[in-house]
Amino acid sequence: MAQQSILSGCNMGGNHIMTQETKKFADFDLRPELLRALERKGFETPMPVQVCVLEDETLIDSDIIVQAKTGSGKTLAFALPLINSMDPKTREPQIIVLSPTRELAQQTAREFAWLGSECGVRVATLVGGLDMERQIRSLRDGANVVVGTPGRVLDHVRRGTFKTSSIHSIVLDEGDHMLDMGFHDEMEAILQSMDNVERTWLFSATMPPEVMSLARQYLNAPKKISLVTDITSHEDISQKAYIIPSRRRFEGLTNVLIWEAPSRALLFCGTRAETQDIADKLCDIGFKATPIHGDMSQRERNSALGALRGGRVNILVATDVAARGLDIDAVSHVIQFGLPQNLESFVHRSGRTGRAGHEGSNMLLLTAREAKQFRFMASNAGSKMKMEWIPAPDALEIEGQARIRFEKTLLEHALESDEFQSWAEELLTRDEAMMLVSGLLAKAYGDQPAGYSIRTDVEAEMNREKSRNDKGRQGTSASSGRTSDGRKDRSARPVMGGGLMVQFSEGRDDGWEVGALLGLMCRCIGVGREDVGNIKLRDNSASIELSAKGAALFEARKERLEREGLNVTSVRKIEPRPHDQPDHRDGGKGRPESRAPHRDRRPSGTRERDTDRPKRRRIVK
Repeated sequence: MAQQSILSGCNMGGNHIMTQETKKFADFDLRPELLRALERKGFETPMPVQVCVLEDETLIDSDIIVQAKTGSGKTLAFALPLINSMDPKTREPQIIVLSPTRELAQQTAREFAWLGSECGVRVATLVGGLDMERQIRSLRDGANVVVGTPGRVLDHVRRGTFKTSSIHSIVLDEGDHMLDMGFHDEMEAILQSMDNVERTWLFSATMPPEVMSLARQYLNAPKKISLVTDITSHEDISQKAYIIPSRRRFEGLTNVLIWEAPSRALLFCGTRAETQDIADKLCDIGFKATPIHGDMSQRERNSALGALRGGRVNILVATDVAARGLDIDAVSHVIQFGLPQNLESFVHRSGRTGRAGHEGSNMLLLTAREAKQFRFMASNAGSKMKMEWIPAPDALEIEGQARIRFEKTLLEHALESDEFQSWAEELLTRDEAMMLVSGLLAKAYGDQPAGYSIRTDVEAEMNREKSRNDKGRQGTSASSGRTSDGRKDRSARPVMGGGLMVQFSEGRDDGWEVGALLGLMCRCIGVGREDVGNIKLRDNSASIELSAKGAALFEARKERLEREGLNVTSVRKIEPRPHDQPDHRDGGKGRPESRAPHRDRRPSGTRERDTDRPKRRRIVK
């Protein structure tokens, strides 16, 4: 592939050189039918990504790469110019759009349908979980735009029900997500089946190496449009990170939800099991929440989305995979419960709020140790994101805020009507006025939400982490990771000899990612990251190495993994490796160990038990 050229008129290398003139759709050379469709929808002013694609008429003859944030209006950015240049009288597929999820494909298909209704556009939606025969009929009936997921589209190609010879335009929508979900082989097979393609357009919020590798292979001298200087920055989204206690994570989440009082929230969890568990617990204490994950049928997923849109619930608890492509308007808060898999995942999650010019709030809920890991992740990527780091609110803070809110509500009601003013004045003249006000508050305020007392736990963990960091810096400056004879200390490497290789029946197809597996193993088994070795993630299975310490704890605690949706299929002992053994030289005498073998000195009574956990109280009515 030839070297990429950079399109002028948009953000290039972080320098914003777009003209300040406000453009309108009518300023571009678009068909009257398209302009009428936009007018009916109330769309008059294009968003920046749409301007970038529409203002350069040479793009229609080029391959392009567009990097723009989620929710930036990219669907219209590719639908408008492609419909504008297609021949609507030709009743065979001309345009194909590949999307990572069924929901996003259906959303994109709806956009093409209303936009091209007067132009003769007919759309076929090829996604899994829906009737194959109906999809075949839509292709036979003359669909000239095809939108689908890679798996189902490839299925139609191999069956011969989708003829690709007439396709001249390919759009890879959310290319990074499709690769994250393991669709690399399907995408390659689809691209190789199309011989008469005139243009391939790639749209992606992030540009990891896998995306650029695909672009180098299948795009010809693409022009690059970038509206992203720092993928973590978004002017319409406020960023907060709440520090929560590691052993009382749910209580920390509860306090944050009471404190923030989101009108419509998307709460991200690491696993399907955690998604269901958190949603159930939130409902138990009075929140209006519902889960959405890969184990649900399409009808159940639609029901969950309908409940959120209709206001019957205001918290949707989701996994990354289940949330991709969801069309949800007016999300006030994105809440990321636990450490994201990577910075790209953080960006995609946060992009669910602050869309189409609306303001939103993105919140991370992390333990003190996870906070350190996220800071390193952001720093390593060169992010200049402004993040507010604060301890999760405590019960006393929540009580104070609740009183302020309650008093504000009382004043608003009093200003709306003076019906009770004379009665209030008469009550205040009585000797028992204080008792009357106290009784009124007891009656009206009694059901206000209350939180959990977690501040002591949070501060203790933050102090421990700070102390650990200080000691680590001192140790690094003193030894620089080397032994007294100048050789690198092998003990710094994870030692898996004497440990276990654990095989699980769940894999990438079940929504698992390496980071989520690592975090879950540490939490459920009760070990640190240094006790987890190689993690091999496949489509239908996963294998994880545990150190000898982890092996000693595994049997007693593997049920926790099963409750989280990880089912063990086999366990194999790892034989000690040569570099795990002491170095016997100098006449056969063993060299003294540089440090004593690790021993868990905690008394057995400190292990977490269900009875040790603070009882939840019903906090929301």
